[in-house]
Amino acid sequence: MLERFRLDGKVAVITGASSGLGVAFARGLAEAGADIAIGARRKDRLEQTRLLVEETGRRCVTAVTDVTRPEDCQGLVDVAVAELGAVDILINNAGVGTAVPALRETPEEFRQVVDINLHGAYWMAQACAKVMPPGSSIVNIGSVLGETTAGLPQAAYSASKAALVGLTRDLAQQWTGRRGIRVNCLEPGFFESEMTSSYLPGYLERQLEQRVLMGRPGDPAELVAAAIFLASDAGSYVTGAVLPVDGGFLTS
Repeated sequence: MLERFRLDGKVAVITGASSGLGVAFARGLAEAGADIAIGARRKDRLEQTRLLVEETGRRCVTAVTDVTRPEDCQGLVDVAVAELGAVDILINNAGVGTAVPALRETPEEFRQVVDINLHGAYWMAQACAKVMPPGSSIVNIGSVLGETTAGLPQAAYSASKAALVGLTRDLAQQWTGRRGIRVNCLEPGFFESEMTSSYLPGYLERQLEQRVLMGRPGDPAELVAAAIFLASDAGSYVTGAVLPVDGGFLTS
């Protein structure tokens, strides 16, 4: 049974891999046996992630990638195929969050969030699906804030993550039966990231106390484990699903 969770012989593409959860996904999937292609906008940080992946004994290639540019998304896929031979897994992790009151948020601010979180995920999925063999897996990284609110003014972020759920279900409907590509969505709760580091003092502590049943933030390894389940043969009968990994946030 444990072999079903292995990713040996697979190639995983991971976006937003220059920091935070993207680094955890890259290292974790490599530890499960996958070779890794990583993309993000910060080249120097990508190189740091590459070294962490290679410490596991797996291969890793990088490409500077702005997911709002379809040509960059295609470029990352092209690098993965040329240097690693395939694309079997996509972790659509690139994202950005803001906390701007709706009456003050500019069109540019709103569009930027949607462009990265939603459009970028779509361009990456398109580019990968063109070359993915049957049995491949796309895992979109959503958020519990696509399902509820948490006391911050995050209209653009919440809207983009709610839309990602709809995108997940539609792509699963289009690609699972016809192409053998499973498409699922993880919805993290509170995990340490660049976004959580910008919260106002006391905000995270209040949320953990009042709304997270487990009373603590998630460990990145807990989210990576869920991603490996969806990416591997362990999740071979799961598609179009939305899986919260939130310590009970959505049930409170």
